[in-house]
Amino acid sequence: MDFIVIVSFSRQLLKKRAVLSVILLFASTAYAETAPEPDWAPKVVGMQFNGVYQNVPAFTSPYQGPNSFTTHDGKGSDFTQTYGVYLGSQLALALQAYLDLEYFRGHGVSDGVGLGGYINGDVIRAGSSNLPKDPYIARLYFRYFFPLSSETEKVERGMDQLPGSQPVDRWEVKAGMLTLTDDFDLNRYANNNRTQFLNYDFLYNTAWDYASDTRGYSYGFVAALVQPRWRLAFGVFMEPNAGNGADFDVFNTSELGYNLELTLKPNDAGTVVRVLSYFNEARMGSYDEALELGRATSMVPNLLLIEKLGGTKYGFGLNFEQPLADEGETGLFGRIGWNDGSYETWSYTESDRHASLGAQLSGVHWGRMEDRFGIAYGINGLSTPHKDYLAAGGIGILLGDGKLNYGPEQVLETYYRVQIGRFAQLSPDFQYIQNPGYNRDRGQAEVYSVRLRLNY
Repeated sequence: MDFIVIVSFSRQLLKKRAVLSVILLFASTAYAETAPEPDWAPKVVGMQFNGVYQNVPAFTSPYQGPNSFTTHDGKGSDFTQTYGVYLGSQLALALQAYLDLEYFRGHGVSDGVGLGGYINGDVIRAGSSNLPKDPYIARLYFRYFFPLSSETEKVERGMDQLPGSQPVDRWEVKAGMLTLTDDFDLNRYANNNRTQFLNYDFLYNTAWDYASDTRGYSYGFVAALVQPRWRLAFGVFMEPNAGNGADFDVFNTSELGYNLELTLKPNDAGTVVRVLSYFNEARMGSYDEALELGRATSMVPNLLLIEKLGGTKYGFGLNFEQPLADEGETGLFGRIGWNDGSYETWSYTESDRHASLGAQLSGVHWGRMEDRFGIAYGINGLSTPHKDYLAAGGIGILLGDGKLNYGPEQVLETYYRVQIGRFAQLSPDFQYIQNPGYNRDRGQAEVYSVRLRLNY
């Protein structure tokens, strides 16, 4: 049946010949109904639909610029949809391959711009490449592990996870097209906009400008040493050749992002602490240089005029999760983050400082074992050069009100996830945003959402 599902999905969604060729090549080894399936034949490890309807009532907005968060011109509501099929193949005892196919519809409230902590992590921005709404390959990569002990642990089937077992102590390598967020800045309670919080603030550290295209993916590798009490991971990924772009310059060592993270599990209570550092180099423009050119020419500063190879950004993050009860399904989480903020935001979101704290509560306490309730508060800030650039009328990849009365952007979000049978979830969600786009002159904004998820 796996082959039938793959072909059906591709006929409905995949229009481009190159994408379809990759899918059929990957699927061509799937079993015929008259023969047993070999271990290495591709298997469907997951399928999903995620629909998010959001509405933002009108809020105070005395002025706005090209990248303001706005409800004008019908941009105050939107329904986004993401469809996906996820395949895996056990090529050898310690070697796996994965292929993810996705299709996104929608634009997002305010066309996905205007906030540091944007309100819907599913939104794929058009980006500087004016990305079309076509089906795409999200991931295509290999995973290899080398055992360092004979002890193994069971692994359940999941998206990008074949069922079976793996060594508890191991070296692990992933390489290909994937996303850094699969392996860095993970958090049990705040890491998945399709089952948990929707806002950027509670998905990843917003001060971590991780290397990716506008869809969130890149080409690179992650190498990790995994032990029961700790994990050390190092990843190198390609940076796009334009801010918020979709294209990469092949084999350009001046456009890479380097990431190092240490994960610690210090006790038997389930405490997890992650310490992240990163260094990016790309064709970034300096805020100070853009401001200087703007003053010299009596023009609004424009980063596009001074972008060149050699721009850098570095930063740090701290992330924790603390289970409290209900076999870990009730617990606390938090993040803090900082980057130098001298050069422009390139890939993720315009935030140079971040702090967040939240909690998840299991529905077992009111007789709904699979339901979850979450609540969190996040605050984002900008570096001084970043603030000055926006105040002078500059435009970033997500922000630009034309001027700025600076104030830290603050987000409060709460959701309730209702489990409906085995394969469906319905989640009402509310967000309250103070100083949208870091601007005290605008807001407060209220966001009402409902999410429907169907998954296998």
